[in-house]
Amino acid sequence: MSDSETNMHNALAALQERIGESSPPSDWMEMTQERINDYALVSMDDQWIHIDVERATAGPFGAPIAHGNLTLAVMNHLPRTEPVPGPKLEGQKLGINYGFDKVRFPSPVPAGAMIRSTATLKRAELKGGMIETMNEIKIEVQGSQKPALVAESVGRLVF
Repeated sequence: MSDSETNMHNALAALQERIGESSPPSDWMEMTQERINDYALVSMDDQWIHIDVERATAGPFGAPIAHGNLTLAVMNHLPRTEPVPGPKLEGQKLGINYGFDKVRFPSPVPAGAMIRSTATLKRAELKGGMIETMNEIKIEVQGSQKPALVAESVGRLVF
């Protein structure tokens, strides 16, 4: 077995021991109206519930809300003061976003809300000469009981 294959098998074993474990929550990040407006320009989604502050405040959510896909886009990039604990995966060259098994937006993210994420490792297996992982990621809104996003994020680790 090559060093790369040995590293990958050792990493797989370490990850499989962590299935069911959740990361500590990320730091809180404000979902600003400016960020929502910038996303509307990039995505070409300028629906009034996102960018028309006056109309959205009088609308069904009581405030402008972030695009669901904006929340999805930032979920893996929320700030962290401390790194996520876990084993160093010897020989890992890179990780790639492979897609999603499922994405839901159970509640809105109002402009000005504070959000943070947690990730729970649900599976790790060999696929296509890489390790494929699936993490359930939840975005919570400060002060809300219901998550704003629940996604099954699939990644691949290259050795």
